[in-house]
Amino acid sequence: MTQKELKEFLDAKVEQYNSPNFLASDPIQIPHKFSNKEDIEISAFLTATIAWGNRKSIINNADKMMSLLDYAPLDFVQNHTDSDLDNLKNFVHRTFSGSDFSFFVRSLKNIYTNHKGLESVFATNTGKGSLQNSISEFKKVFFEIPHPVRTTKHISDPLKGSAAKRINMFLRWMVRDASTGVDFGIWNKISPAQLSCPLDVHSGNVARKLKLLKRKQNDAKALAELDASLRKLDPMDPVKYDFALFGLGVFEKF
Repeated sequence: MTQKELKEFLDAKVEQYNSPNFLASDPIQIPHKFSNKEDIEISAFLTATIAWGNRKSIINNADKMMSLLDYAPLDFVQNHTDSDLDNLKNFVHRTFSGSDFSFFVRSLKNIYTNHKGLESVFATNTGKGSLQNSISEFKKVFFEIPHPVRTTKHISDPLKGSAAKRINMFLRWMVRDASTGVDFGIWNKISPAQLSCPLDVHSGNVARKLKLLKRKQNDAKALAELDASLRKLDPMDPVKYDFALFGLGVFEKF
């Protein structure tokens, strides 16, 4: 395909998959249960954190997380007691344990108490065309309070080679326009032009077949290469193509 044909093909796929129908089978349905900004972003962050493996299991366990937070994420984060945290100890999603969950709640309290919330932290240290440095700095803030060493693996660092798929997905949810009823568009300190595609097995394989990506590993270098390709198609909203790449891979076995 020519560049023009590729853009037309992918734009049509974006139109097909960037719709409320997408919510039925996607973890983004969890933060859609909330209306308050902070409840949305906290539930989205926790959901994205466990978004690997079977999607049905992700959705079920993310909903279980919200239940353990009394379906009031901000209130729980700000006002929890030690006994409240004890109630989280039996939670597990793959390698994400109850102790990890408890620390995440404590760290989020620190972020909302001392750093003006998640949006403020991510909006610091942004690059002109990328949020990867910001994600790396976010990890430093997230683990600035005493923490279990094992928990650090649950926040990726792009400057150490990770594609940081789950955090990039979370940022897409928060920043991209809400007009189609999928993403939320509740953060205004970050531009959609700065976002990076959540790169995983599905989007990576489709991107390679469409010659948007040559690198074989799904790592930070591959993400930079894919970013450059998608920005040529739409420099203002490159991550809209996440819907096309993911949909082609998961639903059409492209």
